[in-house]
Amino acid sequence: MELNTIKPADGAKKNRRRVGRGIGSGLGKTAGRGHKGQKSRSGGFHKVGFEGGQMPLQRRLPKRGFVSLTRDGNAQVRLEDLMRIQGDQVDLLILKQYGLIPLHAISAKVFLKGTIDRAFQLTGVRASAGARAAILAAGGSVAEPVAE
Repeated sequence: MELNTIKPADGAKKNRRRVGRGIGSGLGKTAGRGHKGQKSRSGGFHKVGFEGGQMPLQRRLPKRGFVSLTRDGNAQVRLEDLMRIQGDQVDLLILKQYGLIPLHAISAKVFLKGTIDRAFQLTGVRASAGARAAILAAGGSVAEPVAE
C-alpha cells in the first residue's frame, strides 16, 4: 500500500444532498419539506419542547427533588485518608495540597472510615461524632470552624 493510493471504503463517502435543484434531483419544488404548514416555511421551527400551544410535557409534570447549591463546596474526607498527611496539623489548605479534597472546596468534614494511629490537630475542618472520638482517642484535638 502506498500513501498516494489510499481511498475511503466503498459507500463511506456520500454526496451532499442538494435540495431545490429541479425535478430530476428528486428533491425539487418543495425540497423534501412536503406541502404547506409551519415546517415547510423558512424559520418555521419552534423551540425544543414547544407543543403548538399545548402545555409542554416538562411543565405538566410535577417538580420533584432538590439540588443543593452548596453541594460542590462541601467535601468529605475519610479518617483513614488522614494517614497520608506527613505532619500532624490538618486544615483545609493541607487537605487540598495532598489532593484529599477538590481545590474548589469551601469546607470539609472528616468521617469515621478506617482507623488512625497518630495524633492529628484538626483546625477549621469539621468532624463527625465517630471521627472526633477516634481523633481524641489517638491523642489529637479538633477545633471546629466558627460559624459565619
